[in-house]
Amino acid sequence: MTTSIKKLWLAGLTASVLTVTPAGADTLLPVIPQPQKVQQLDGAFQLTTATRILTDRGSEATAQFLADRLNPATGYRLTPETKWFASSPVYSAIFLTTKKADPKLGAEGYELTVTTNSVVIRAPTQAGLFYGVQTLLQLLPPQIFSSNRVAGATWPVPAVDISDSPRFPWRGFMLDVSRHFYTKSEVEKVLDAMAVYKLNTFHWHLVDDQGWRIEIKKYPKLTAIGAWRAGVGFGLESNSTTAYGPDGRYGGYYTQDDIREVVAYAAARHITVVPEIEMPGHSTAALVAYPQYASVTNETLRTVPLKAGVNDGVYNPANPETFQFVENILSEVLPLFPSKYVHIGGDEVPHGPWRHNAACQALMKREGLKNEDQLQSWFNLRIEKFLTANHKTLIGWSEITHGGLASSAVVMDWIGGGKEAASAGHDVVMTPTGYCYFDHYQSKDHTTEPHAIGGFLPLEQVYDFEPIPASLPPQYASFVLGGQANLWTEYIAGFAHVEYMMFPRLCALAEVTWSPKTARDYDGFVQRVKINEQRLDGMGVNYRKATLGTGVDHNKIGSWKSAQIATTDQAIE
Repeated sequence: MTTSIKKLWLAGLTASVLTVTPAGADTLLPVIPQPQKVQQLDGAFQLTTATRILTDRGSEATAQFLADRLNPATGYRLTPETKWFASSPVYSAIFLTTKKADPKLGAEGYELTVTTNSVVIRAPTQAGLFYGVQTLLQLLPPQIFSSNRVAGATWPVPAVDISDSPRFPWRGFMLDVSRHFYTKSEVEKVLDAMAVYKLNTFHWHLVDDQGWRIEIKKYPKLTAIGAWRAGVGFGLESNSTTAYGPDGRYGGYYTQDDIREVVAYAAARHITVVPEIEMPGHSTAALVAYPQYASVTNETLRTVPLKAGVNDGVYNPANPETFQFVENILSEVLPLFPSKYVHIGGDEVPHGPWRHNAACQALMKREGLKNEDQLQSWFNLRIEKFLTANHKTLIGWSEITHGGLASSAVVMDWIGGGKEAASAGHDVVMTPTGYCYFDHYQSKDHTTEPHAIGGFLPLEQVYDFEPIPASLPPQYASFVLGGQANLWTEYIAGFAHVEYMMFPRLCALAEVTWSPKTARDYDGFVQRVKINEQRLDGMGVNYRKATLGTGVDHNKIGSWKSAQIATTDQAIE
């Protein structure tokens, strides 16, 4: 370890403190994701009723967020103040400021210094300041996240000096609300949890075969018909959910006002909401409502009720009115979401409806398209042109690379294509099934777990995720925007089940996408996860406990570090 003397200057306050930089600093602080640089200082700051929150103008919202978060557990009513002067020393204060911040910290970085007298959070932007607040909250005892006052508690913050910024700009989570509907307040609870772990992108899967979840005023049947089905489906019990309408149909949707409120709620937590409007496949819910835009015959769609398991709804690209329909939908969607990106899905498109549609085959011949992959690419190019004209960027699943990738498109790699797209200069978000699909089981002993779609994705495997493909040439690494966890919900009808599948695996994804790769230490992470469980308890989040096993047929009882292993014979334990 190294030591040094550091002087702190703020608001006339000067302090000389002993700085210690220990090896394995991540084991000292129960913070998730692990900060980039940590230096331990002497002593601790005590949060009390006398503590003041001082902020510069422009940072009031972040300061108020901190005050509101501290209140329930402590009972302290701390009112942020903007009238303070650098010439006057202020003790027992938390300072939030963007002044004189190091621009090298970037758009989301921050510095946090805690001494016995003060807490200083400094960042170039409000996003960075907000993330500094999240770290401060995690430095407090985990009971600070309680929604009720904790009687008799004290609130020390260990003295530290932290300089932190994320490894990747895209740190995402996708929630599928099409297979099963979750209320606006439940979605906002997801956003609250994401904010704690500095995740910044909420991918909202609003449309799929089994349900259309967003109000489109020009096409009211999308929600009147497409948002509902006869029952919960997927072999689940009818009482596994409460999302039933007055007429007994199962489903639900968000009004445009609901969408605006969720987007604003996310923005206050520096989370961008990326909508997904599936096309050209996974569109049964839309095409049951408006069958004239389908590739199969209208009569076929009329006789197939909207239900779980139907997945052959594909738009008809040979019908010019199809594009008018889709563009009219997007024209209502785009103003609701400030996000630069709009996700069009593009995955698992069955080609049978096009192969057996004479008009689609004639279109392919006319346009010189050799196969249905190229027809899908042709479809995507039409949508990309529309989105580009409206200052948006198209993003889609791996399959949008088949048949030719649109020039400005971003690839969300779940089954490949990301490395090739990045090598060709396209931005990529990595979300491979083997590391990022949270609908998979967390144990091989399925009798101990709630129902899942299959597979096996334990916490350790998520923590092993590396977003940059191993064989990607280094000069293309910057095209990897980051990583994302996906929660498909075919077998997850209730929100408590959603949370159980999210946590603590989402904590691992957060650390992978924020913290330095060289700082990975799974054993240390698990220790922090155990402390983090108390935060989740306070927030009322249902989670899978770290003490539960993975159901494999062996147990790890120890390990050897590489430094212990020599090239000559020796006994080790």
